[in-house]
Amino acid sequence: MALLIDADIVFHRYQRAKVSQISWRTDVAHQSTEDALSHRRCQSTYCGLDADRSVEGAAHVADVSLASMTVQITAGQFHEADGVEDWRSLYHVVSAYFRTGSLAEGIALVHEIGQLASEAEQRYLTVDLRHAGVTVSLSRRDIGLARRISAAARALNIPADPTAVQLINVTLDVLVSAKVLPFWRALLGYREIGDNYLADPARRGPGFGLQKMEAARPQRNRMHLDIAVPHDQAEARIAAALAAGGHLVSEAHAPMWWVLADPEGNEACVATWVGRE
Repeated sequence: MALLIDADIVFHRYQRAKVSQISWRTDVAHQSTEDALSHRRCQSTYCGLDADRSVEGAAHVADVSLASMTVQITAGQFHEADGVEDWRSLYHVVSAYFRTGSLAEGIALVHEIGQLASEAEQRYLTVDLRHAGVTVSLSRRDIGLARRISAAARALNIPADPTAVQLINVTLDVLVSAKVLPFWRALLGYREIGDNYLADPARRGPGFGLQKMEAARPQRNRMHLDIAVPHDQAEARIAAALAAGGHLVSEAHAPMWWVLADPEGNEACVATWVGRE
């Protein structure tokens, strides 16, 4: 049995441009004027792609006041804080996995999370409840909420396992995104976010992104998986893949991502947050 408690979908927009920073804006209560909020810049890269996104819980929450808005901190700032040792940054989210001995224990933890998280916080909170454990993800790097959730788990004697979290995206290399995206949107039944990213509205499947290539590559695979893992688990994951018959294609962008391939040349990227800020 699995229960997925979903927050609002994160706004992603893939871009191929080789830029170090991307400006982004949050609109509150459907305001369109750029002076509604102050702007900030951040870099957040999915494998070799730069992602442009807005602050969670703003554009769709009519009752959020400017005074209560907070901006997304960096992954590095999050991990420098005390009390978040259970959590790991995976691209735009931070996640924690709590191992339970039964579904009843997991339900008890979810109940506590529902009690301690405010209505506004619940909008960027996702809980995946299963018999073996509970995965909690925050699409805003909220140190205070992460600390409270960890404290609730400790009070219930439910241990955390930071090695168990990951996030997977499927990336397709294309020449013209506008020609390809409608097909995949219809085929997958996904929601279009931006001009080259699709997301499952029910959060059942991985994200699907399009990455622009300059020329066709008929002799090379054009679809690969991006596996975001905890930064302190990347080397072990890569070693396991190599021991299973894979080989290292490139580490030119490590520790942001490594490119691996299976014995037949099918590629995948192992990615971390390190080096993206």
